[in-house]
Amino acid sequence: MNILFLTENFPPETNAAATRVYERALYWVKWGHEVTVLTSAPNFPQGRLHEGWENRWRQVEVRDGLRVVRVKTFMSANEGFALRTLDFLSFMGSAFVAGLFEARPDVVVATSPQFFAAVGGWALGAARRVPFVFELGDLWPRSILAVGAMGNSPLLRALEKLELFLYRRSAAVVALTGAFKDDLIRRGISGDKIVVVVNGVDLPRYHPRPRDEEEAARWGLSGKFVIGYVGTHGMAHNLINVLDAAERLREDDRIRFILVGAGAERKMLEDEGARRGLPNVVFIPSQPKDAMPRIWSLCDVALVHLKNDPAFAEVIPSKIFEAMGMGLPLLLASPPGEASRIIETDAAGLWVPAGDPNALASAARTLADELELRKRLAEASLAAAPTHSRERQAERMLTALGLVVAGRGNEVGLP
Repeated sequence: MNILFLTENFPPETNAAATRVYERALYWVKWGHEVTVLTSAPNFPQGRLHEGWENRWRQVEVRDGLRVVRVKTFMSANEGFALRTLDFLSFMGSAFVAGLFEARPDVVVATSPQFFAAVGGWALGAARRVPFVFELGDLWPRSILAVGAMGNSPLLRALEKLELFLYRRSAAVVALTGAFKDDLIRRGISGDKIVVVVNGVDLPRYHPRPRDEEEAARWGLSGKFVIGYVGTHGMAHNLINVLDAAERLREDDRIRFILVGAGAERKMLEDEGARRGLPNVVFIPSQPKDAMPRIWSLCDVALVHLKNDPAFAEVIPSKIFEAMGMGLPLLLASPPGEASRIIETDAAGLWVPAGDPNALASAARTLADELELRKRLAEASLAAAPTHSRERQAERMLTALGLVVAGRGNEVGLP
């Protein structure tokens, strides 16, 4: 197959969408398919070009066998509704135009949560007269209501109508969680055209390794019990709750929380950590993709954290699976839902309710105190990793794309 894939985020960016698209597409190329990725110049999450890059109308590279076409966009930091929407719209337009000049693909795929990328993907599929597949990574625009970026308004309702239009006009929908599929079915979308392809971990990249002592010394973590959050610091993650928990553990000098990454709330968190004078919270900036296993090696426990809102009960953060690949026990703070069920089913960690700093602090202390519990959770976490492998998910999605190209998109969701 010749696959044309629209995603605003792509390596060297390291957020979940960029990693998911890249790692999965590598398998497709390995299996003999052609993949062209339409994306922007790397700038996420600060909205500033990464060093060494330019924001040009068209630049082409080959990355590990993937043909990557980068288009010019308006760049904005990952915060604020209006400017981010301009960013999204600019990618939609630039990617659509660029796609018109690519060799005619067999299928066009676009991924959210960048919702307008899906609009561009649908328009491109229609213009090139090829099927369009919507990969549903987030129930946007509902999620912007959940984080308070936008109130319930006529504009939001108009976006929801556009969202439903895209689901109906797509040849198939690839949903990242079962809850997303259930939500679409409740809203009248046929379940037969929706396949669930959960996030996963690329096991050749992520596997157990000893702590990088040089890196640990660099951040003052030598000899400490480290609980690590690695990922976007956004409104959906409510990481102020981690600072609240750390404050309750201030006197326990064994424990350190590390917050690795960037995002809309990063500066606020750094300022608040400094104001409170928390000695047990260490802020580490975003790291390149090839450094992530080294960063994970600093952790005794992987922290996964979501805001206390029903919308996030349907989310499965990809860092769960990376931590499993590293053989780390998990500490999940979230609403009960998709993510907590995985932790419970795989017996890979502890779950605490979202937004409860006392529960988070108590669980952190329990994990620091109980070595046997930690070992048992780590072993279960590592054992579960192969069931969530990126290769398996790449194969599942490729099968769905093959059915779409064969005109059988209404069969992708069948057992």
